[in-house]
Amino acid sequence: MRLSWRGSATLFAMTIACSTYCLAAEEPEPVKIIASQRTEIHTPSGVAVLPLDISLDWSKPQPTVTRAVILLHGKGRDVDGYYRGLERAAREAGAAGAKSILIAPQFLNEIDVAAHGLPAEIVRWRTGTWEAGGPAVGPDPVSAYELLDALLLRLADRATFPNLTDIVLAGHSGGGQAVQRYAVVGTAAALVAAKGIHLRFVIANPSSYLYFSNERPGPHGFACSNWDRWKYGTRDAPKYVKTSKAHGWPEMETAYAKADVIYLLGDEDTDPRQKDLDVSCAGEAEGATRLERGRDYFAYLKARHPNDWGQRLWLVEGVAHSGPKMVEAPCGVKALFATGSCKDE
Repeated sequence: MRLSWRGSATLFAMTIACSTYCLAAEEPEPVKIIASQRTEIHTPSGVAVLPLDISLDWSKPQPTVTRAVILLHGKGRDVDGYYRGLERAAREAGAAGAKSILIAPQFLNEIDVAAHGLPAEIVRWRTGTWEAGGPAVGPDPVSAYELLDALLLRLADRATFPNLTDIVLAGHSGGGQAVQRYAVVGTAAALVAAKGIHLRFVIANPSSYLYFSNERPGPHGFACSNWDRWKYGTRDAPKYVKTSKAHGWPEMETAYAKADVIYLLGDEDTDPRQKDLDVSCAGEAEGATRLERGRDYFAYLKARHPNDWGQRLWLVEGVAHSGPKMVEAPCGVKALFATGSCKDE
């Protein structure tokens, strides 16, 4: 599949469309349920108290645990719904699920903390910025990627998890965006691997992907002013990326292409105006729907790395845009708990 960048008069059409759709986005309402537990995390950017749901007490040794699954919610921050879906998936996985610790962190907006009267030390972001690794607005400017580093390293602590062999970092929708970028720039992967732990990334139905070049799928390419800027491209990456990587984008791209990555795409996630879909100019440049964007991105990256390719794309039949349904589906269970394989695209 040949992909190309098209800057053309279609920008005018996109401007008209954006006046209809981009400005129609509403400020999200406060989340209904706050995660049941808290964990305090110390990072180079400061201290954060992160809400999360977790299946076991990780303050004491857990020698029976061989797998950890971290699931990131979408834009709606419905950690409870995602966590319950993850629990059902673990039960479906049988023995593999029984030997797993399940973790669902919650990345709150400012409005959530205010609406629920949460303590000032609870970390929160401006709407949508956590997905791209942007700094929190309080209590310290911590990146969500720093928090993912900390979660992975805590799981890799052999004093608590002496028999852990696998960690799965998964995300759906907005969480899928976070996992996809973090899989490229995250700093903890090498440290986890050094302890003999395998790391898999499961990226489900995100609105957009990080491209490493000027190419975008036609005929949905537009002459956007920000098409090559983070989070769509590599220009102007956040502080976490600039201060945490000693090597450059070519090396990060190569390592990402080799990584154990599974893209999970709902075969019915085909609504070009789904309410949480990124319909910005840069988002539309990647394709019309989530299914189209995922397939095009997979083809783009595989064409750039025909050798040393470690990634897979699995379709989840009969699912549109539902995080719990994605993880509970047979292919979702197999991706999270390694209970088998699905047909590769």
